[in-house]
Amino acid sequence: MKKAAARHILVESEELCVSLKDQIANGANFADLAKEHSTCPSGKGGGSLGTFTQGQMVPEFDQVVFSAPLGEVQGPVQTQFGYHLIEVTMRND
Repeated sequence: MKKAAARHILVESEELCVSLKDQIANGANFADLAKEHSTCPSGKGGGSLGTFTQGQMVPEFDQVVFSAPLGEVQGPVQTQFGYHLIEVTMRND
């Protein structure tokens, strides 16, 4: 079974998501922004979701996690929860 580890930042607006992605591209720390802005409880831990298997997350999230390059911030990714920035930190392909 495919497994991955990822961290994410969940926010309510696409505009904020894009702004945070720009800040990360310009050198801002992903974990610090997650702690400050993420509405997900994982934000307190820098956005880390730990390890999970394919199919555990909502389909839009799963698709990104199991296809995106490692270490590259993806997003905005819209789900029923809001807008995510996602960084895949590990995957066993």
